Parts: sequence; C-alpha cells; structure tokens
Amino acid sequence: MFVDKATIRVKAGDGGNGAVSFHREKYVPAGGPDGGDGGRGGDVVLKTDPHMSTLMDFRYKRKYTAPNGADGAGKNRTGKDGERLVIKVPNGTVVRDKETGAIIKDMTGVDEFVIARGGSGGWGNVRFATPTRQAPRFAKSGLPGEEKEITLELKLLADVGLVGYPNVGKSTLLSVVSKANPKIADYHFTTLFPNLGVVYVDEGVSFVMADIPGIIEGASEGAGLGHDFLRHIDRCRLLIHVVDVSGSEGRDPVEDFETINEELRRYSPELAARPMLVAANKIDIAADLERLEAFRSYIEQQGLELFEISAATQRGVRELVSATAAKLQHLPPVIVYEPEYVEKEEVLSPEDLEIKVSGGVWTIEGKWLEKLVSNTNFSDNESMAFFERQMREAGVYDRLEEMGISEGDTVSFCGMEFEYAK
Repeated sequence: MFVDKATIRVKAGDGGNGAVSFHREKYVPAGGPDGGDGGRGGDVVLKTDPHMSTLMDFRYKRKYTAPNGADGAGKNRTGKDGERLVIKVPNGTVVRDKETGAIIKDMTGVDEFVIARGGSGGWGNVRFATPTRQAPRFAKSGLPGEEKEITLELKLLADVGLVGYPNVGKSTLLSVVSKANPKIADYHFTTLFPNLGVVYVDEGVSFVMADIPGIIEGASEGAGLGHDFLRHIDRCRLLIHVVDVSGSEGRDPVEDFETINEELRRYSPELAARPMLVAANKIDIAADLERLEAFRSYIEQQGLELFEISAATQRGVRELVSATAAKLQHLPPVIVYEPEYVEKEEVLSPEDLEIKVSGGVWTIEGKWLEKLVSNTNFSDNESMAFFERQMREAGVYDRLEEMGISEGDTVSFCGMEFEYAK
C-alpha cells in the first residue's frame, strides 16, 4: 500500500536523576559527598533510507519514545546515557509541526536530523558541596526530553511530472519510456497511486518521471484521487500535460487543458507557473483533425510546445523525450523546502500558577512549581529551606493569604500535601 502522509508523536528520553551519596571507607571518617550525575536522555533521530518509498511503516505505530538516561550512583559514577532512537524515513520526506503546519525539516538529501533532544542528566550532590555546606543531602532531577507531534509528508523526487485527466494515457506513456510497470486499463482512475520511472535518453543522460493519478475538476478542493497526490509534483522541475485529442470521450482538448491548469493554479500558483510541455496523445485514433489543429493553434498562442504523440504506438514519443531532456538541462535542481518552524521557548513563571480551593484544601498547579518540586529534596532541611524561600520570593504565599487561606489549611501540589503555617 502506498502511504504518503502520517502523523506520529516522538518523545526523547528524560535525563537520569543525580545521586545523593557519601563516601564510605574504613579509616575515612568524613569522606564527603560522592553522588554522581544522571545520564542524558536519548535523542530521537530521523534518518533517510534510500530503500523506503512510502510511509507505510507509520500506519500502525504512531508513538516513538527514546530510552531515558540512567540515574547517577555513588563513587562519583555518572549514569549511562540513553541510546538514541533512529526512525527511518524515505528521502524526500517533509517534516511538519502538526499544530501549526510549519516545516521543521526537509529530509531531501539529508542523512539524519535530531527531531527531539534528550533531557540533560541531573547533578549529583557532589556538585552542591561548598565550604559552608560540606554534606548536601539533595541532588537535582534529570530534565524531561523534548516531545513533539509531527506530520511526515512524502513528496516524490521526480524531475518530470505527468498531469492530465484520468485515462488520457499517462501510465501508458510512462511504461513505454521507462521500465516502470504501472497498471493500465481503459477506465478512469486506473492509477491509484503515483508511479516513478527512470527514463534513459543517452549515455549519461536520464531523468525521473512521475505518473500522478488523474486530476479532475475540483481536485484542488478534494474531488477525485489526484488531489491526494498533487504534492508529489511540487518538486518537479518540468510538467508534461497529457491531453487526449482523439475525441473518444467527447471532451474538448482546450477545455480539458484549461480545467487542469486551473486546478494546478488553485493548488499552487507556483506549481502552475512551472515550465510545461504539452503532449497531444492518442493521435493515431484522432477523428476530428480540425479540432486537433484548433488545439495546436491554442497551445502555440500560450507560448508552449505541442508534441503530437501516440503512447500506444510510440509515435512521436522519442521526440517528446529528447525535448524533455534538453529542457531539463537548463532548469534549476529539485526544490528543497526551507524550515519555517520556530522552537517555542517555554517560559516558566510563578504568575502562571493556578490556585483553587475546595473543602478547605488549596490546590496549586503549574509547570513552574513542578520544576521547583523536581529539584527539591523534602527530606533535607537545607533543600526544604530553599523551596520555602523560592515560594516566598515568588509571591505564592502572598497570593494564598490574599485569597483567604487560614493557618492549618491543607495545601496540595504535585501529589503532596502540607499543612499551611504562617
């Protein structure tokens, strides 16, 4: 199954906690603190795999979590860093932030990219030793790893894109100019997903051609199948617009040409402005030569080149391929999308704390408090005094008193409860 879009959640590993430990050795009565630091959490890394062609691997697995760093230990032993988690994606995958749609990274031609960084390990108590505090009984917790919800969007890497109505002969054309074997049948929407083929023109001259499922009127708004795959011609340097001029389905070639071009403009004005060649296909069964001449006159008025071909009999195909190769020599390389994503800087402030009271229990919630609690050892008097000082200086106690807290009331935060005392 061809899957070209997937949404996943990635979570880097948390840093390990620092250790609280003291040196114990015979005949060494005051060995001092020797708690080591925690290890760094594992990164989540996206890596391009040339053997992948779809995002099928992400159809059933949506969450990827890297290992956490190990906790520190005594004897100044640092915890082991978490191993990085490597996620393989096809070359040409565009990574977007799910919430904003902004491009984080275009993986075209990129070997690997760190999408989520692991958290730093916490400091062990040896780092908090000072001349006046020679036996610190607290350490620092590891920091959480980054977590993101991202959208992976595959854009095929093709030099040339075939566009046009369903059943105009795009798949047949691809099959005769390359070794690709797309499904070919005489009904609309035979092509259900894009097909790629390498076209060899001469020694050292070749290009990649993509056959996109047929576009119909309203495709830019979601009609038909083509709208799902319009993104796959975003990177194409040249478009070949295939038009059925046989009249076998009773449609006018000029109207078909204008309708498809309008859908391209609605989807992306930049895409519609790409260089284009026009292939008048099924010339071998064209009954109305006057209509063909009218179409030729119209295309020439647009300043475009028209090639009369029959993909079925290969008439005019060689001339079209040669002109395509010549055109590509003067066109810029495949587009690489520049990042648009701006990392959100999380600013933790005590002003963001939410205080609620119910039944004499005062509940305080907020990330500022969560971080303060994670760095506090409540069994150590010095660490507890530091916590009290931070809460007082941040104005949390003043807010509680303004809201009417009484001595003896219960204060709850981060799963802990304390009795309030002025």
